Amino acid sequence: MTLTMGAIDRRTVLVLAGGVAAVLLLRFGVYRDTPAAVVAASESIPVAERRLERMRQVAATVPGKETVLKQARAELQAREAGILNADTAAQAGAQLLDVIRRAAMVNGIDARGAEEVNRIKPLAKDYGEVSVTVTFVCAIEQLVNFLAALANEPQILATNEISVSGGNDKNKYVQVRLSLSGVVAKKLVPARRTEGAF
Repeated sequence: MTLTMGAIDRRTVLVLAGGVAAVLLLRFGVYRDTPAAVVAASESIPVAERRLERMRQVAATVPGKETVLKQARAELQAREAGILNADTAAQAGAQLLDVIRRAAMVNGIDARGAEEVNRIKPLAKDYGEVSVTVTFVCAIEQLVNFLAALANEPQILATNEISVSGGNDKNKYVQVRLSLSGVVAKKLVPARRTEGAF
């Protein structure tokens, strides 16, 4: 069967007409677009201009707020420099004991024995508190110098309890029981158990 030029043109025209008909049917028959509803302007031009001016004023305050935020972060970092940096509660207690022993040694006090290291407990929402209790014997002027040395340490420390009792010896030594706390990161605070947990 030989095809002539007229038969090829007629076949091409029929295929093309069928394709156009299918496209038109799909466009207008199956996928009929619903016309978008016309929405009236909800505010007048002066109201929109006032709103735009307020947005510009708010945007103009952003650099100032960023500066204040940077200052606050720098101040927070400087204040948090006194936090005991430790990975565990035991390390935090050991660091606090080390601070006590260094200050005691400088003042000629033998404070090697720790009576107890307390659990870390929450301190506000963002920090924890570790406490250490030590006992030692020293002269009253050594105790005063020791407490001043603790106050000059870079760590954030607080005296929870201090008990001083006099001795009977002629050197006038006193027996001291000191409970000292340091600030730690919140990650070291043990999670509270919920009620009903075993």
